[in-house]
Amino acid sequence: MSRHIEHSARLPRPVAAVHAALTDERYWQARLREIGGPGASVDETTVGDAAIDVAMTQAVPAEHLPPIVTKIRPGDLRITRTESWGPLQDGRASGTFTAAVDGVPGQLRGTLALTPDGDGSLLVVDGVVEVKLPLIGGKIEEVIAAQVIELLDAEQDFTGRWLAS
Repeated sequence: MSRHIEHSARLPRPVAAVHAALTDERYWQARLREIGGPGASVDETTVGDAAIDVAMTQAVPAEHLPPIVTKIRPGDLRITRTESWGPLQDGRASGTFTAAVDGVPGQLRGTLALTPDGDGSLLVVDGVVEVKLPLIGGKIEEVIAAQVIELLDAEQDFTGRWLAS
């Protein structure tokens, strides 16, 4: 079983400005410092020709997790993520993302699209979360999907502030 995740965010800056932020190593360092959780880090970045691949680690403290998650995975959750953005093409950019939680058999993966929206931009995340645990996998997918949407909202807020500064 799997659960679909869809999220869109309107940003009040043109695609080129948003893409410039998303392909800037400083943006990723600042974003993880602010909203990455305890011990968050950018583990590796590969920048080339207006594109970027970022590998990062984030953590969610156990006290912020629902009981269904702490029953199968006690303690803080360590999450490894990747996000990749390609270069601008015809005023648009696309990318991919993955995430996995240490000790949980499953993953989150999907696509990213950055397109013009009036005088701003639209960032669309389309993904799937899948947890391969009999009986409770669907419940955990539901929890993860909700947490991911909250995280995407926080990342959108951060990006808006980054672009404004």
